[in-house]
Amino acid sequence: MRNFFILVAVLFIVSACVVDSSASFLSPEDETQLGDRFLRSITSHYELSDYPYIAQYINELGSYLGRQIEVPYFPLNFYVVKEDDINAFAAPAGHVFTFSGLIKVTDDVDELAAVLAHELGHVSARHLADRIERSKKIGMVTMAGILAGILAGGKAAGALMTGSVAAGIQAELGYSREDERQADQLGFKYGYSAGFDPGAMVSVLKKIQRESGYGTGEIPPYLLTHPGAPERMAAIEAMLQGYEKLPDTKETKELRARFPAFRTMVVALCQDKEAARREFRKGLSADPESFMAHYGLGLVLEREGLADEALNHLKIALRQQAGSVPIMYALGETYQTSGQYENSISILNKALEQSPNDKEIMYLLGLSFQHLEQYDQASRIFERLTFLPPVKDRLYYNLGLVYGRQGKLALAHYNLGIYFTKLNKREEALFHFKKANEHAGSDPALKERIDKALKGLRGA
Repeated sequence: MRNFFILVAVLFIVSACVVDSSASFLSPEDETQLGDRFLRSITSHYELSDYPYIAQYINELGSYLGRQIEVPYFPLNFYVVKEDDINAFAAPAGHVFTFSGLIKVTDDVDELAAVLAHELGHVSARHLADRIERSKKIGMVTMAGILAGILAGGKAAGALMTGSVAAGIQAELGYSREDERQADQLGFKYGYSAGFDPGAMVSVLKKIQRESGYGTGEIPPYLLTHPGAPERMAAIEAMLQGYEKLPDTKETKELRARFPAFRTMVVALCQDKEAARREFRKGLSADPESFMAHYGLGLVLEREGLADEALNHLKIALRQQAGSVPIMYALGETYQTSGQYENSISILNKALEQSPNDKEIMYLLGLSFQHLEQYDQASRIFERLTFLPPVKDRLYYNLGLVYGRQGKLALAHYNLGIYFTKLNKREEALFHFKKANEHAGSDPALKERIDKALKGLRGA
């Protein structure tokens, strides 16, 4: 009972730390606009992983932790940056970035969850909004670039933070030790409430310190933008006194089970290819039956264009982990890139039995039918995908090609018009919508859709 009351007292104190957004003059609307500009700044200098099962996992983990936030001011979006730097940061308006280098040094989902929960503490307390308010003398575009340079650090920081203005306000925009303390307290609460071990922040901070600069003597960007690591570790250890971990929830059990495969994908697809190959071959030397090492090596070899070798390792991984949708996806993708479309269709259909609504599996399946010139099957799959948002731009392009092969010229031009609209290529979009209108004949529903698209373009 004593330990229970200590824990309740700690959580009560932490819950009182949430900052009212009214304390900041930066409105949620302004912060959303800044967040959009920030995202454009980051993506112009860094590559984000778009591999479906990497993006899916980091967003499921982050969103599950985000459900613990009392007042969610923004929709949360999580990204993996393909860089070896050890870093993670929360950007304006709920965008949270984790570098692949940091994921690589984590041993379990609790450590990654502790980092994300800390960043969500910054989001919910709106620390950036408070600090940006002090520097409103500069415009949103400049602010977005400077923030991106400060938070991301690394090789692109100088390009993002050019000029004397950046140097003048850099100190104003950095997190204070008080900000870090509060984010740790909130992160402790979110991690605990979600069923993770919030004390894992201590172990991950120790790893970050140990990995400092990989022997170069440089300080990792994470420690530059998140100051006071020793004090933070001591404070977290004090909060852990009397703490008893909650039982795993259904979500934590699933995320815990999937973490090793997620980390394997990150190492294989986001890190240096040579280093990744060495790591997985070392794993196979230690355990020739390791399905994770076979899976990771298969991903690296496919990335290098060595399809036959990749298929051998991916098949072994699937034999040892039967029913794994990510492994079946990797096999289907490798079969497809090597021109083995029938084999791709076979394995992807098996994957759909395990995960009937997996959009990435469906899209690959549609592409395989398209390559085999089985356009009816391809169009049915692509049409279904248009009703499963968010719809990727590339889908409309392929749907346009398939309809064209079927002789459905109005639908072909209409979908190509949508594709070019999404790429902001107005002239190309207008051309295809006009052609769609010429071929639409007496189809009133399609004509209405075309007219609506044309009005949208002309009014843009």
